[in-house]
Amino acid sequence: MADQPTPEATTEKTPPGEAVSQKPSSGGVFSRRRLLGTAGATGLALGAAGGAAGYAAAPAADKAAPLTSLGADTVMFHGKHQPGITTALQARGHLVAFDLAAGAGRKEAAALLRRWSTTAQRLMAGQAAAQDDTDVARDAGPSSLTVTFGFGNSFFARTGLEKQRPVALDPLPDFSSDHLDKARSNGDLWVQIGADDALVAFHALRTLQKDAGSVARVRWQMNGFNRSPGATAQPMTARNLMGQIDGTRNPKPSESDFDRRIFVPAAGDPAWMANGSYAVVRRIRMLLDDWEKLSVKAQEDVVGRKKSTGAPLTGGTETTAMNLDKTDADGNLVVPLNAHARITRPDQNGGAAMLRRPFSFHDGFDTDGVPDAGLLFVCWQADPLRGFVPVQRKLDRGDALSTFIRHEASGLFAVPGGAAEGEYVGQRLLEG
Repeated sequence: MADQPTPEATTEKTPPGEAVSQKPSSGGVFSRRRLLGTAGATGLALGAAGGAAGYAAAPAADKAAPLTSLGADTVMFHGKHQPGITTALQARGHLVAFDLAAGAGRKEAAALLRRWSTTAQRLMAGQAAAQDDTDVARDAGPSSLTVTFGFGNSFFARTGLEKQRPVALDPLPDFSSDHLDKARSNGDLWVQIGADDALVAFHALRTLQKDAGSVARVRWQMNGFNRSPGATAQPMTARNLMGQIDGTRNPKPSESDFDRRIFVPAAGDPAWMANGSYAVVRRIRMLLDDWEKLSVKAQEDVVGRKKSTGAPLTGGTETTAMNLDKTDADGNLVVPLNAHARITRPDQNGGAAMLRRPFSFHDGFDTDGVPDAGLLFVCWQADPLRGFVPVQRKLDRGDALSTFIRHEASGLFAVPGGAAEGEYVGQRLLEG
């Protein structure tokens, strides 16, 4: 929960290979077949919905887009990078990890990734699955659906590709505050699904799980959500389940060093990871009963920002730079030394940066009525040893927020670059 999650609203230009939007010309609801007919007749026009995670473009006339248009928003499957990394936050998400079945190896994995890529391309375009479609998403457009694929550390030994395993995929170090459930951590393969409609997202999840057949079985699966597009009077940074604005300092694609920080360079090592990224996934439970007992002032001191606006305690607006040296009338630091926002600032961590793209989760209540809720933390970086790890080590040593959260599951996955037309995701690894 670093202070660089989903950023403030802006009108970022869509990166190549990311969100493409088809808006209806009237308030009518699009069926999947009608949407496809329109896309085929007019071609896909670059939209404004695909800036860095959490950025939302203000619609014309400063009005929120009509909800009936949400189903028409389309993200391209093929591109330089996989979708779901710089795509704007979606309202619904599923994270799922698979383990290859006994006896399944490189050949079977290649066939599965080919099958999954075909399915993802079809569903993201608003089409039905190639076979045995369940009709769950019938009548809905693609609703900004994205499907993203990654490989875990264990995948390479299972497929005889140990020499192709990236050094950056070495297991994450242990952190003293971890309470990790191994059954809900790691995995051979990882899939991230996002959409602005819950049925569209579930349809993708169910279809990909069926596609796995006897080649791979689900190891763990988690469900998440965010605020729905158009739910606020104007685009704004997301809030988490603690009520805090969460995403002010995320890197932006417009920044000159964005690609260097988030994506593996085209000439990177190994070659099959060119234009890819590394995803750290953490299930972070929020101890909401304890958190909600604090006064608003105490909560703000823990975070280092105003709860209402996200502005730093030192003054200004959400995007104002934090004055870490500012003191009050008694000589005390306005932003406490252990405030979360102070500890996670890139300039306090050797420039470490990651693109955070989380989902909130709520999995019910325990027998005492305590909510099992929190954050499905997903962050992207060119190298986790220079992104997630140094920040988490520093948080582990004294973050005030650590009293109110618990890391319960973890995973690290190598996410290759996007598939070109006619390719499937991971083809350069599996057929190289």
